[in-house]
Formats: sequence, C-alpha cells, structure tokens
Amino acid sequence: MDEIQHWISTYLPNLKINVLGVETVNTLYMTIMSGALSCILGILIGIFLFLTAKDGEKENIPVYRILSFVVNIFRAVPFIILIILLFPFTKWLIGTILGVNAALPALVISASAFYARLVEIALREVDKGVIEASQSMGSKLHTLIFNVLIPESSPALISGLTVTLISLVGGTAIAGAIGAGGLGNLAYLEGFQRSHMDVVWAATLVILAIVLCIQVIGDTLVRCIDKR
Repeated sequence: MDEIQHWISTYLPNLKINVLGVETVNTLYMTIMSGALSCILGILIGIFLFLTAKDGEKENIPVYRILSFVVNIFRAVPFIILIILLFPFTKWLIGTILGVNAALPALVISASAFYARLVEIALREVDKGVIEASQSMGSKLHTLIFNVLIPESSPALISGLTVTLISLVGGTAIAGAIGAGGLGNLAYLEGFQRSHMDVVWAATLVILAIVLCIQVIGDTLVRCIDKR
C-alpha cells in the first residue's frame, strides 16, 4: 500500500484519488442511467420505424418519414451543440443546467436516436421467412415483436447497445467539460485548465478502462446468445 501511495505521489503528484473515485462514479452514473433510458426509447422508436416502413406490419410511409427525419436530425447535431440547444428544456425538467443529472436529457435524446436506427437495421436483418411463418400462424403484433423480432435480432441489438454505451461514455466526457461533472470535468478543469497533465492522463486511462469493460461484456453476451 505504501509503495502504491509513493508511486502515485511521484508520478501523479496533482491527482487526488478520492476526487478521481467520485468523478468515476459520476461518469458511471451518467452512462448507466442514460444507457438504460436510451435502450428503452431506442427499442421503442426502432420497432415503430420498422413497423411503419414500406412493407412493414403497420406500413405508414408519411409517419415513417416524419419520425425518420426527426431521428436523423438528432443523430446529425453534434453532441456539444445539442447540449446547448437543450439548456432551456434541461432547466425546465431538472431545475439546473449543471451537474450529472443535467447531462441526462441530452445524453438520452442523442443516444436514443442513434440506437433507434441501429434497432431498425437489426430488425430488418431478421429472416423474412421466420416473420412470415409467425404471421401465417395468426400471431398478433405483440407476439411478433416479443417472440420473434426481438429474440431473433438480439445479438445485433446487444452489439448496437454496446456501441451506444461506448458513445455515451464519450458524451459524458464532453458534458463534463461544460459543467456536468464526471471524468471529463476532471480532465478538463482540474487537468487541462491547470496544466496538470498527470490528471488528464489518469482520467483518460479510467475512461479507457470503462470503455474496454463495456466492449468485453457486450462481446461476451453476443457470443453467448448468438445461435449462428
């Protein structure tokens, strides 16, 4: 223990371990909360896009085009600009534009749009023969969705969620740089602004560790459920 403390004081003289721990928890909180909400919204929007598309179970081209346009808009807007544009909404919803909770609306909206498109793509890759077989047996819409579409596309859905969570980690870093807290806040305000590059490196390494953990967990889950 003494050797670790000596190493930290030698090579990371400006780093406060307790602060690093707090900001790591803040980053994990933003990632998990926004990831869970984005997963739910993304799946709902993605299914709706799939069903209302051409040749879909509930084909409605005008509705599909409008929703697809909205999704594309939120995917196209750079995240840091989206945060700024959503300041009034965030202020109304959360009561403040600072802190970890204030970052959630922008994170959820951005990630939901991104994941919704991945969900739509995953559902399009489901074997049409399986869908037609289910329909021929008189399956209702909810049965088709929960017993056919989601199970058959689950490997692609998990892969897409893995990519989305990793992008959310990057989003928390951007949000942190403008006052949301987390490792991005630590790297920018405590590290870069004060020329403490050891703090920047420490925050970066923790972010990389989080990203690698997400990737490993996602890849493992895909391998476990992929029937191919």
